[in-house]
Amino acid sequence: MISFTGTPRSWNELIASLPHAHLLQTWEWSQVKAKYGWQAMPFIWPGADGRPVAAAMLLKRTIPVGGFAKKMCVLYIPKGPLMNWEDAALRLRVLDDLRAYAKQQGAIFIKIDPDVTLGTGVPRTELAVEFTSGQTIQSDLERRGWKFSQDQIQFRNTVLVDLTPTEDGMLGRMKQKSRYNVRLAQKKGVTVRAGTVDDLPLLYRMYAETSLRDRFLIREEGYYQTVWRCFMGVPPSSSSLQPFTEPLIAEADGEPLAAVSMFYFAGQAIYLFGMSRQAAREKMPNYLLQWEAMRRAKALGCRVYNLWGAPDEFDESDGLWGVFRFKEGLGGYVSRTIGAWDFTPNPMLYKMYTELLPRVMDIMRVRGNARTRQNIGV
Repeated sequence: MISFTGTPRSWNELIASLPHAHLLQTWEWSQVKAKYGWQAMPFIWPGADGRPVAAAMLLKRTIPVGGFAKKMCVLYIPKGPLMNWEDAALRLRVLDDLRAYAKQQGAIFIKIDPDVTLGTGVPRTELAVEFTSGQTIQSDLERRGWKFSQDQIQFRNTVLVDLTPTEDGMLGRMKQKSRYNVRLAQKKGVTVRAGTVDDLPLLYRMYAETSLRDRFLIREEGYYQTVWRCFMGVPPSSSSLQPFTEPLIAEADGEPLAAVSMFYFAGQAIYLFGMSRQAAREKMPNYLLQWEAMRRAKALGCRVYNLWGAPDEFDESDGLWGVFRFKEGLGGYVSRTIGAWDFTPNPMLYKMYTELLPRVMDIMRVRGNARTRQNIGV
């Protein structure tokens, strides 16, 4: 485990060549987090020939803990580390190095959440498939002192759309109602355009309206402006290994109705933020918006469209159930991963941290909703 000393561009090219490459491991994402209290530290693991066989953009956050002379910290590797997780020797080498580093740093914990797949399809259905390799990796984590985290920062499960078929094939794979709504939106005059930097204030306002309507917590506008501006630039060619973002905005009669914030990296398109207005929902703008997002991603050479999020429990009691049904109708399939795992060198501090965090989050939700209402004047 050695520090990476190359350029941002070479880091992105390196991780794009590794299994499970992910947007949240890019240099640009680390720079976003660096603006909000995290220290970004890229590491690599060389193979026998000196070429990197694993990598991790590790984020460190210092936390002052009363009564302790030494500052505590937490360590997090979002959607990493990146490597061939089925290589048992490499897996144990990387995990042991991360454990040793967490101890050396005096960390409360180190969290990892790689895209290691447990299975596909909704559990207990005919289409469900379980992967024994995922179960083996979970068992290895448990044997080496890692614990399934109660704080799952990212979604454990998601919906993926295969972009390799023809456009007719992708449209035909949608559920009939979704396909009908795509055509209905077109008939009702909905169009979709790529946004620019000038549209960013509009995007945040729509996102804020969506969060209040659907009761989820968002950050202040500056955070999203930072994310979007860090990734916006010249649109990539289909062979580009550099991350890029663009908004797609659905309109009718010149009025914006909905938008998605699309991110592209290493052959995958990710829909991180979606937003819509209450008005003109009968025109079904979200269906046409998602269809055009799929077409755009395919044109840029992406093989997979990640719809970013599916329920933990696949039943109507889960808060994501309605959104999941919408995503499923677009012709996607469920991918279930092992989720986030924590290793803690100090169980006492870890217990204190995990017991305090839910209370802090409750306070943040109340304050966050009040701040969002104030920001958009409602």
